[in-house]
Amino acid sequence: MHPTSSRTTPADAEVRSHTRVIVLCMFITVIEGFNLIVFGSVVPLLLGDASLGLTDQQTGLVGGLVYIGAICGSVLAPWVADKVGRKNVLLIAIGVFALGAVLTGCATSVPMLAIARFVTGFGIGGALTSAMTAARNSSASKHASLVVTVTMAGIPLGGVVASLLAIPVLPAFGWRPMFFVGAGTAVAIMIAVAVMTIPTDTPQEVAGRSWSTAQKLRTMFVGRGLTATLIIAGCAVANMVAWQGLNVWGTQAMVDIGYSLSSALLIMFTLTGAAVAGSFATAWASDRHGSALISIVTSSCTLFGLIGIVVLEQSVATTIACVALMGIGGHSTMNLVHTTTADIFPLPVRATALGWSNGTSFIGAFLGPVLGGSAIAVGGASGLFSLFASSAGLCLVAVVALFFADRSALAQRDNRANGRDDRYTAAVIPSGA
Repeated sequence: MHPTSSRTTPADAEVRSHTRVIVLCMFITVIEGFNLIVFGSVVPLLLGDASLGLTDQQTGLVGGLVYIGAICGSVLAPWVADKVGRKNVLLIAIGVFALGAVLTGCATSVPMLAIARFVTGFGIGGALTSAMTAARNSSASKHASLVVTVTMAGIPLGGVVASLLAIPVLPAFGWRPMFFVGAGTAVAIMIAVAVMTIPTDTPQEVAGRSWSTAQKLRTMFVGRGLTATLIIAGCAVANMVAWQGLNVWGTQAMVDIGYSLSSALLIMFTLTGAAVAGSFATAWASDRHGSALISIVTSSCTLFGLIGIVVLEQSVATTIACVALMGIGGHSTMNLVHTTTADIFPLPVRATALGWSNGTSFIGAFLGPVLGGSAIAVGGASGLFSLFASSAGLCLVAVVALFFADRSALAQRDNRANGRDDRYTAAVIPSGA
């Protein structure tokens, strides 16, 4: 039997893929990725702006506030979507992170800059969760991993755009125009969302509106549902500590182990390139063999890459190979955890569950750079890679647990389909739901 065929619910099976909606969601995440990652590109100029008076310590805190805002937006978006509709939430969330970008570009003090980045993150978190849910609900299960991958590929692509745009803009015009560009692109995609028809009558969307918020939360936080919920959080946090920490501190670590800045930048470009290319290969494998199983492979790639760069004899070839493994593992594992999350719970809980996996991933994204800064200050590049290898090891343990939780949920679904006793359903799904 095709591994994903038994995962397909009747509602999923009835859905034809709405390609335009999926592409639109990818462009939304490109703009989100730009507004999320652009801050790192302008840090040297922010520190040199005497009107702000920003210190190194404050820069780390301000940079992390975007992820705190994203956690809040990710968790609230599914609940608001049940009230006002997913398209309206997308419009509101995109408008919020456009406002945050304008406020950032206009910031004249550290507190204003901090508030602006929190507002940006709040909008990004809400838009990312809503875009991922809209894309997933606009496709059949046989394309689940590919759709999530296409949507999430926008984040690193947006980061690449920010890096490339910074090269001509920063020397000529300073740091503020970068955020105004982010706001302008957000307004453009907001107009595209306004004129696009996003299906609200698919079986998946209808199912999501059929349960109350209390029923959804009980499904996730009672009985076996709680176990799965905690495992997902463990996967997301551990993976993103390593992945986002590498994105922030990888270049500095390469310099510390002896590479020139230009060489370090080129080596770390491998991280992003491998992340994007590898995610499509792993999505193809996931749609054939199951996202939970392939996530074990990808999380192993992250761990092997981090261990390899510490223990293997240093050379350009081995460094690039190890960094490529980190890129494939870090980005793909998060995509696959999202894919598994969307399927492991009953259909009406999908948006809430994705809000949880996104929200907890932003916790890891916040912790990674903070912990990485402490590790590199104390132990240099070796300390940094050792810390992230420990996090990757925890992630591998968590995704193995997720694999077994996914198999258990699939077995329970088969029991329901065959009319057998289902203690899982009785434990986590409210009677009358």
